[in-house]
Amino acid sequence: MAAGSLARRYAKAVFGLGATERISADLRSLAKAMKESAELQTALNNPAIRRADRRKVLDALLAKVEAQPQTKSLVYLLLDGERLFALPDISRELEAMVQAKSNHVTAEVTSAKPLDATQLSQITAALEKLSGKKVDIVKKEDPNLLGGVVAKVGDKVYDGSLRTQLRTLRDELTK
Repeated sequence: MAAGSLARRYAKAVFGLGATERISADLRSLAKAMKESAELQTALNNPAIRRADRRKVLDALLAKVEAQPQTKSLVYLLLDGERLFALPDISRELEAMVQAKSNHVTAEVTSAKPLDATQLSQITAALEKLSGKKVDIVKKEDPNLLGGVVAKVGDKVYDGSLRTQLRTLRDELTK
């Protein structure tokens, strides 16, 4: 089974439980902790480490994020099925479902230089008009763009970068 499919199935099951915003926040915190610590990720996903020891690590981590009982149940279920590796993907899928329910979407906006508040509000307004949803912006910077902005909303990419415009112009001139 593909990791995305597995994550979607778990996320749908969690979504059906209700209280998904809090569970989603718990999973986001756990996924962040796993992403930031390779040692933690190895300790939790290594079947050579006794499950009881991995559960102790999880207990401490769950207590630290003050996780909901449903979150604890899900995490222990993933541990028992040796599927903790899927937790970040489950978190991402559940977050997308929660946002879709609340008519929100996250847009990843990449620019060559930092954007000021006016530019950010203009981009947000344009993306909200295009998507028909409330847009939450995640900013990134990539000097290779040279100028302009690339916005990714869901699976759609709006590329207004100078790099792409120059590439298009080059392709047109070489035809």
